[in-house]
Amino acid sequence: MGRLADASANLEAATEEVVAKNRLVGAKVDATGELVELKFHTQAYRDMAPTELAAAITEVVNKARSQMAERVTEAYSPFMPDVAGAQEIMNGELDPLKLLDRLGIPSDDPRQ
Repeated sequence: MGRLADASANLEAATEEVVAKNRLVGAKVDATGELVELKFHTQAYRDMAPTELAAAITEVVNKARSQMAERVTEAYSPFMPDVAGAQEIMNGELDPLKLLDRLGIPSDDPRQ
């Protein structure tokens, strides 16, 4: 199996889990960033204001997604072209016109 296929296979079953500092809630995401598990480790959430609980859940889910994105970026960065950064591609921030410019290809950019 090739290195790219190995990287993909390793990520296929990968998950990233984050537990809040207060151990109240934990979130697990898969390699696509989808939430696959949400756990409440105590009953303390019952006494929380809805906005406080929502903030705690949002924080652990976002942190788990961020950690997984870093993991995916690391796994695929050796296969990315030198003219485009893996982080830029993974975050959806790659500007096709700038990429053409980096490659030395005229883009006929109407914005110029």
